[in-house]
Amino acid sequence: MLQWTTLAGDRRRFGLIVHHTDAEREYAYDRQSAFGRLDTALDAAAINGWTVVSMKDDWKEIFPTSIGRAIK
Repeated sequence: MLQWTTLAGDRRRFGLIVHHTDAEREYAYDRQSAFGRLDTALDAAAINGWTVVSMKDDWKEIFPTSIGRAIK
């Protein structure tokens, strides 16, 4: 989907992958995970110049406090 969206047409597009790296607050999966492997996506991000955002390193909180309380 990101390839089609970001490479189609002659205008600039923004490609973003949310890298789930925070098992304590949400989920964590990566290249060697038992599920949700990201080999292809992370390789494609490097080739195509897409932005990869780490939930653990780049987000102060995963869910806003008010929503987090309602979910639990």
